[in-house]
Amino acid sequence: MNRSLSFIAILALFLPAACNSAHPPRIGNAAPDFTIPDGSKTVALSQFRGKPVLLNFWATWCPPCIQEMPSLVALQKQLGDKVTILAVSEDDDDAAYKQFVKDHNVDLLTVRDTKRSNELYGTFKFPETFVIDRDGKIVRKFIGAQEWTSPEVVEYLQKL
Repeated sequence: MNRSLSFIAILALFLPAACNSAHPPRIGNAAPDFTIPDGSKTVALSQFRGKPVLLNFWATWCPPCIQEMPSLVALQKQLGDKVTILAVSEDDDDAAYKQFVKDHNVDLLTVRDTKRSNELYGTFKFPETFVIDRDGKIVRKFIGAQEWTSPEVVEYLQKL
């Protein structure tokens, strides 16, 4: 019986620390600005101020990223100009990036980032997506592949 009580006491010590991870440290803060020149265009996050942004960090070599890309494309078509989806590829290989965009009909705003702007966000696993409100504040973070066209996500983004 004492073992059970000891285990529960130890568990109680660690649970509050684990619960803190539900609120990532950047939530509620200004989204770090960046400018990415990728050869064909230059994109600055600040140019989208005044409109909600879904900032997605991804890579062509990432299976969950590949899995969620059609959903991101469908979401952009569904929401039109109400929300900007900015998909930032962390690929080193420009040819692989361009081929992926072509083969998968990625017709949303995407750039290849060689400067690693994802590090400004503390992101090192992909995909990770940040929801940024009209004022440039991070309001939500998604880790891993999502079904972006689910009714809950669409409704949430439309309310921004």
